[in-house]
Amino acid sequence: MRTFACQACGQAVYFENWCCNQCGATLGFVPDALLLAALEEDADGFWTPLPASSALKRPGLLARFLSRRPEPPTTAIEGRRYRKCGNYKQHNVCNWMVPTESGADLCLACRPNRTIPNLGRPGNPQKWYRVERGKRRLFYGLLRLGLPVRSREEDPEHGLAFDFLAAQDAPPDQPVLTGHADGLITLNLAEADSVKRERIRVDLDETYRTLVGHFRHEIGHYYWDLLIRDGGRLADFRALFGDEREDYGEALEAHYRDGPPTDWQDRYITTYASSHPWENWAETWAHYLHIVDTLETAAHFGLEVEWRLPDGSCRSADPEFDPYTIADFAPIIENWLPLTFAVNSLNRSMGQQDLYPFVLPQAAIDRLAYIHRVVREAAARA
Repeated sequence: MRTFACQACGQAVYFENWCCNQCGATLGFVPDALLLAALEEDADGFWTPLPASSALKRPGLLARFLSRRPEPPTTAIEGRRYRKCGNYKQHNVCNWMVPTESGADLCLACRPNRTIPNLGRPGNPQKWYRVERGKRRLFYGLLRLGLPVRSREEDPEHGLAFDFLAAQDAPPDQPVLTGHADGLITLNLAEADSVKRERIRVDLDETYRTLVGHFRHEIGHYYWDLLIRDGGRLADFRALFGDEREDYGEALEAHYRDGPPTDWQDRYITTYASSHPWENWAETWAHYLHIVDTLETAAHFGLEVEWRLPDGSCRSADPEFDPYTIADFAPIIENWLPLTFAVNSLNRSMGQQDLYPFVLPQAAIDRLAYIHRVVREAAARA
């Protein structure tokens, strides 16, 4: 994700911030400009983005840092008025804005919510906040990629919906399973509890399990329906990922009973990707979103890596490009591999787990390149 700054004072701020910690300005994310904007309330209770302050042009380390990737232009939204998302005003779980001309109460990222947690249960409001924080990062990436993002109200046949459910609120004989079915993504609220999520990760022998990872995986199933099944790409998909007509239930049962094939590391991005072609796609899709988002962050911080090997050769990463819009996939993977090796080494120096605990075989890289091509074609059509 890109970096952001308060237009009122120039302070660096996070994507999740509600207000500037330096000057106190109210902040809200404006999805039509992909900008975290400092806002001013008018007499009617609406909010208008502030123009960039001269503070952004002042000398100093912060200004030099921000100048690496200046804020998106605000001219397109200057003078426009917005409302806070209903989940911003009522529950403090969202910081996105809604154009005043829109008849919707909720923002673009909250409108697909079909079921939210029971907020009367202790701890559920905090868990829901964590869930929404991860979902907003997902939506940022989808918007940056130029992919269609529609709720079921907007598109009853192909729209997207979310159910955030806790086991306590489900019938005893119906366990809450995180998954996707025909555009409906269900997330077990227990995944927002870091202790429970880590226990599940260990029990399933996974190397990585996060909320944003769940969202990126499950949305992959949704876009498989839109871009592959309905996009006339089944033949190409089967050549790279396998034949999805294989019985899904039997394949998962065999995976959990027998484990992955012994050579899975030579062919798949994760063990779960080896279970069925649909999961191969969804796992690879999630990693594609991980990669482009992290590379954008690295570029905005001006991160460069130069790694000299004993034979005199040099591996380097300097992602001075926009991974969300670049046509060629090659620079993405060429920068990703040395960057993650460097960051993993830094984490190990602190006794932490690898940031990216995966090895990418050539077959997985080929699938990532295919997803990049499919996404760029879909964005061009949109």
